[in-house]
Amino acid sequence: MHYWVRAFASDFFGTPPQPRSGHTAVPIGKSKIVVFGGLLDKKFLSDITVYDIENKLWFQPECTGNGSDGQVGPSPRAFHVAVAIDCHMFIFGGRSGNRRLGDFWVLDTDIWQWSELTSFGDLPSSRDFSAASAIGNQKIVMYGGWDGKKWLSDVYILDTISLEWMELSVTGSLPPPRCGHTATMVEKRLLVFGGRGGGGPIMSDLWALKGLIEEENETPGWTQLKLPGQSPSPRCGHTVTSGGHYLLLFGGHGTGGWLSRYDIYYNDCIVLDRLSAQWKRLPIGNDPPAARAYHSLTHIGSRYLLFGGFDGKLTYGDIWWLVPEGDPIAKRFIESPPKNIPDNKCMAAESIQSSFKESRRENDTISELQRALGISDSLSSPLLQIIDESEDKEFIELGSRLIGERVPSNNQGLLNQTIELLRDHWRRSTPSSIPLKELGPLLRDYQRLISRHHLANSGSDFQSIDSWLSGKEAYKFYHLKNVSQLRMNDVPKLLAEYKKILPEQNASGPRAGFEEQVL
Repeated sequence: MHYWVRAFASDFFGTPPQPRSGHTAVPIGKSKIVVFGGLLDKKFLSDITVYDIENKLWFQPECTGNGSDGQVGPSPRAFHVAVAIDCHMFIFGGRSGNRRLGDFWVLDTDIWQWSELTSFGDLPSSRDFSAASAIGNQKIVMYGGWDGKKWLSDVYILDTISLEWMELSVTGSLPPPRCGHTATMVEKRLLVFGGRGGGGPIMSDLWALKGLIEEENETPGWTQLKLPGQSPSPRCGHTVTSGGHYLLLFGGHGTGGWLSRYDIYYNDCIVLDRLSAQWKRLPIGNDPPAARAYHSLTHIGSRYLLFGGFDGKLTYGDIWWLVPEGDPIAKRFIESPPKNIPDNKCMAAESIQSSFKESRRENDTISELQRALGISDSLSSPLLQIIDESEDKEFIELGSRLIGERVPSNNQGLLNQTIELLRDHWRRSTPSSIPLKELGPLLRDYQRLISRHHLANSGSDFQSIDSWLSGKEAYKFYHLKNVSQLRMNDVPKLLAEYKKILPEQNASGPRAGFEEQVL
């Protein structure tokens, strides 16, 4: 039995990568995982975030390098291939906008230095949605992809010592051309599963390629494998991760338009057992993460680490563990109380929220009387714009991306998790890492927490908030009516003040109950 357990801030130090899909997450030996690139809201990324496995630390290394155009490293991209050989991560191709890329890079993860290798010999044609795998400790094999005009079925071998690419000549029957598939080296064979084929159909065929090991002196050739058991449905954008004597397939999407909202997205776990040579469903003891494609799933000891992905509407930034039954993380899930049963601290937080809503309704009535009598309401008008978290659509949408699922308004437990996950995200953010679209929700939550703090400590008289703030140098952004009144040099100050508010609020607010539920 295995369990899916959502990772929380307490599992890691440092700042995890921002949400994305179409990225790569490459294990470097047993010491670290390197996340590169991806796509977020039509923006292609080129950042590097590293997970130090031993120290449970996420960090962003300062990379050096000098590309052909003077850039430090690869340009922003998604749907590229990335494979590690020793401490080196090799990157080829991908997509940026509607342009397919054909450049070739290597990152030395010992010194965090990029080197562009595009000028070394004849490279494969530009492509995205290809798949690649390491052959032993020296070579890389890449198969298929999409070049913008046609689906590909070519096989290339890279020698990482000579840095030469060679197209492999394969005789006999060939798999249909495809992209969005997986290619996994298992001992002497390359196993290719699924993908989207020429003309658009999504496939569920499994092929094995021999002749990749020079010492074997085998003639390169493809064989279609038809294995018994519960085989996966047709899909692309899935992952296949090697773990012991089996391969674990997770997620992907099938049918409908390419990356359209009408596709069917999957969150099933299917094992290809190499000992019995059959497909099996992995027994899972709880609900899986939200269905998705173009995510990453990496193997760490007996655990798997899931990050990111896309479901046709949302780009995910959640992190999940898939662990066996005896794992300490599984015990944390099994022994924790159900998340939809709030403890006393959560109930206290909900009571404060209820008081806040009631006071706001009373203040609305006062404001209407002021307007009817011709009395200025300039002091109270900013307060009228403060809305509860559950009614702040932008705020909840941002939190939904982090938590990895849509949040129904009637699920208070999940709503509390979403709120606190987003606040924890801002607690760990730097001014330069906050996108412009987050500033509006951040400003409103800043104002909301100030009001909430005043309510918790000084009663529910909203009209006294202005006098309470007037004697303070901090909280200078409380009176702003909207984010357009912020200047760019205000962002560091706003974030600093926001972080000061959080410990005051969280000491007796929703986060305390939230942490007790999930740890």
